[in-house]
Amino acid sequence: MRVLVMGGSGFLGRAVVSAALARGHEVTTFNRGRSGADVAGVEAVRGDREVAADLERLAEGRSWDFVVDTSGYVPRVVGESVRALSGKAATYAFISSISAVDGFPGKPAAEEAAGWSCEPDAGPDDGDYGVLKAGCERAVEQGFDGNALIVRPGLILGPHEDVARLPWWLTRISHGGRVLAPGDPGAPMQLVDARDVAAFTLDQAERGTSGQFLVTGPAGNATYGEWLGFCKEATGSDAEFVWVDDQFLVDQGAGTFVELPLWGGPPSAVTANFWSVPTARAEAAGLRTRPVAETVRDTWAWLREIPEDERSYGAKTRHGMAPEKEATILAAWEARSA
Repeated sequence: MRVLVMGGSGFLGRAVVSAALARGHEVTTFNRGRSGADVAGVEAVRGDREVAADLERLAEGRSWDFVVDTSGYVPRVVGESVRALSGKAATYAFISSISAVDGFPGKPAAEEAAGWSCEPDAGPDDGDYGVLKAGCERAVEQGFDGNALIVRPGLILGPHEDVARLPWWLTRISHGGRVLAPGDPGAPMQLVDARDVAAFTLDQAERGTSGQFLVTGPAGNATYGEWLGFCKEATGSDAEFVWVDDQFLVDQGAGTFVELPLWGGPPSAVTANFWSVPTARAEAAGLRTRPVAETVRDTWAWLREIPEDERSYGAKTRHGMAPEKEATILAAWEARSA
């Protein structure tokens, strides 16, 4: 089949492209060439999706069986792409986010739940990440003349991760020694590999499926303690985890999710449903996910080929805690416990 990937050189986009090529598809990518090199074997079209002339040049004389949009964040911009490509493919698969679900994670997510209130022509300042993703979904659903497939992934990890949550933890744990481990080691997580999201998206797009799917791993497919343990095992580290109480970390000024990746702080109503996303509809449609330990091992195998001083821990936000701050918090925790 002929496939167009909007993006295709970053994290999830690269996984989609690699999987599509492995299936024997002809793949075109459309991007600015700034996020990394395209996967070998694609037809790479350089352009900016915010420039009408670039979209026109992309669409001129070309058609595809389906489009996979991995780089849409602003409804107005996504809508322009949809209008340019409508009639050029049978299916438009948009990679959204669980964050687009109205009320989540304070309220439970539901299969095919409504998205946050956001117009399909909203601009970049008309909401936060999740709100704008909901507007992007509407831009696809209302503007594309064909099948509109909306994929709402949960927390994605895996090789080539450019948010660098797992890469930071792998690097830190590989150094060994006493490692600040946040909160409750038994806290359940719900993680999914980018390659599994890519495979599911391609499966549905090949079938011409439309509608919305929540796509992530099974609830509780790892605990926080198991996840860090997988990192220790993969790296062969002698790390000693020191589990520090949630509230103590907050009192010490530790930052959730970014400074200590995937740590959400003390349990609260605001985040109560973050790790309990239902996936029955996606599973019935064929979603299969690999063990978290495999994702961790494969990510380390990729990461270890990159010199440590060249590793990026988040293109927009610097992930991870500074060694000095970690040492200070550990010392304070040990003094409190003495």
